[in-house]
Amino acid sequence: MTLWLVFALMTAAAVFAVLWPLSRRASAAAGGSDVAVYRDQLDEIARDRAAGLIGAAEAEAAKIEVSRRLIAAADVAKPRGTEITTAVWHRRATAVAALLLIPIGAAALYLSLGSPQLPGEPLAARIAAVHDDAPIVKLIAQVEAHLEKNPNDARGYAVLAPVYLRLGRFADAVSANRKVIALAGETAARQADLGEALTAAANGVVTTEAKAAFERAAALDQSEPKANFFLGVAAQQDGDRNKAAEIWRAMLAKAPPGAPWAETVQHALASIGEPVAPAEAKAPGPSATDVAAAATMSEKDRTDMIRGMVARLADRLKQNGNDVEGWQRLLRAYMVLGDRDKAQAAAVDARKALAGDPDKLRQIEDVIKTLGVEG
Repeated sequence: MTLWLVFALMTAAAVFAVLWPLSRRASAAAGGSDVAVYRDQLDEIARDRAAGLIGAAEAEAAKIEVSRRLIAAADVAKPRGTEITTAVWHRRATAVAALLLIPIGAAALYLSLGSPQLPGEPLAARIAAVHDDAPIVKLIAQVEAHLEKNPNDARGYAVLAPVYLRLGRFADAVSANRKVIALAGETAARQADLGEALTAAANGVVTTEAKAAFERAAALDQSEPKANFFLGVAAQQDGDRNKAAEIWRAMLAKAPPGAPWAETVQHALASIGEPVAPAEAKAPGPSATDVAAAATMSEKDRTDMIRGMVARLADRLKQNGNDVEGWQRLLRAYMVLGDRDKAQAAAVDARKALAGDPDKLRQIEDVIKTLGVEG
């Protein structure tokens, strides 16, 4: 309501600014006042002649001169009235136009460029939104006060570290993660958290120190997802796209069902030009049942099982030749099995199948070159 009142006042001010000059009347016509003066002079000449103050010849000459001026003044005054009437009509027409066109034009402009359909935002709601983080701030203050009295409480620092990271207090997050490791010992997750905080403090760049933390985390647990993901980011930032893709694809191959980070890894692959279809994120590799069964097999049986899986992949690619990731896996499998001839034949088939997609063709050429399929 206040906004509309302001708009109304602004419109009224604009209209007033236009009408004010138009409301000022022109001064009285100079010709009309001159006629009255010359008539008074004629009367005065007649009185002076009757009183004998001037002679007949002088009175006649004065009358002629004043009469001449009177006629000239009367000629000027006659058209002036018409001009004034016309000017008044113009002012009134302009005033009416201003009263109508300024508000209508302002409303039309607002409807075309503004957003009158948006709901209002009550002040109370906006003030409440500003204080949404108040409970978090209070929690931080309480934990910090506790840590001042109990500086060796690793759990308190573990509580603060992710909160600092969320609030953008990256230096504090780094310090808190270091405290946790120093007091409670290192684990893969704690080293990964430290590396993440160091990366955030460097505006998303995986620094040497952050990379060392991620490598230490991966050494403690090769399946630590955060560490592996950021090691892929580090490889990408170093310009080694193939290494980044290899790390991220390995993560997807080992990802458990419903892994919350799988989609992030797929997006990362897409960012370097190697998208992974959601249905194929877990396509390669044996299932947990297959792995358990393979552990009890002889070497020959295990090799036969692997060759069977590769053969099924090859058959599927004959049906769907657009799957560049499938071709890459098939080429790697043949090279691992030592079947260079089959790998070379698969390379020819892959090139034919992907000939219509330059980007996928480039990807398969990179794999062929990296694996040394052609010698």
